[in-house]
Amino acid sequence: MDIRDFVDLRKLQQIQDDLSDATGLAAVILDNKGEKITKESNYTDFCAKYTRNSDEGRRRCQKCMNSNSGVYSCHAGLMEYNIDIMLDNEKIGSVVGGQVLSRQPDEETFRRTAAELGIDPDTYINALKKVTVNSEKNIRAGANVFGHMINIFINGEYSRSNSGGKLSQLQEEINHATNVIQKINTNTSSLKSIANKQKMLSLNASIEAARSGEAGVGFAVVAKSMGELSSQSATIYGDIERSVIEVTDSIGKLAALFENS
Repeated sequence: MDIRDFVDLRKLQQIQDDLSDATGLAAVILDNKGEKITKESNYTDFCAKYTRNSDEGRRRCQKCMNSNSGVYSCHAGLMEYNIDIMLDNEKIGSVVGGQVLSRQPDEETFRRTAAELGIDPDTYINALKKVTVNSEKNIRAGANVFGHMINIFINGEYSRSNSGGKLSQLQEEINHATNVIQKINTNTSSLKSIANKQKMLSLNASIEAARSGEAGVGFAVVAKSMGELSSQSATIYGDIERSVIEVTDSIGKLAALFENS
């Protein structure tokens, strides 16, 4: 399942940007292949321009991301997070980021890291000084809120997209049912007209049988039976018409609900 298939990516980007500003955490959303779905929000030069700007740095960052979930301390000494995006108990992506410090940095430790990555230590330390410092408690809480809100939004978008298709299909079925009922109504009216004609023929046959005296007795019995059947048919057709009216009214109200939704 690909998030891109049912999520408004502009809304997703806006929510990510807003949450990143509110929590002070860098963020980007990835699909299950690790490819970026959104643009990075508040990524620091310390990470984007220096730490990840070498083969060794990228290798270490990828190793950290693959081996950690939740909130963790990365190889460069910053707090990072990697939170799964779940849909129907299936992982469909992740929201990752962080790039903040949970305490004031030990410059000597970062100078050694810079040397290992082939980065000028002074340049690395200057970039480090621009990284946000927050308590570990606040970082963990912010990351959890970030992951929770992204999951809520993506699950909501999926439900809306999925329900939209079902509602469209239901609307088509309602329209089809309305057409069928119209045909039933037309056919019932025709049958009712035939029943009335049968009743008139039965009445005429009864009159002719009466004129024929004893010779028309058998014919009179048949005519009477025809009259009774036509009366019964008329009653049944009347019941059908009333039922059709009730069903038509119900479907009309249901269709109106969808038109106004």
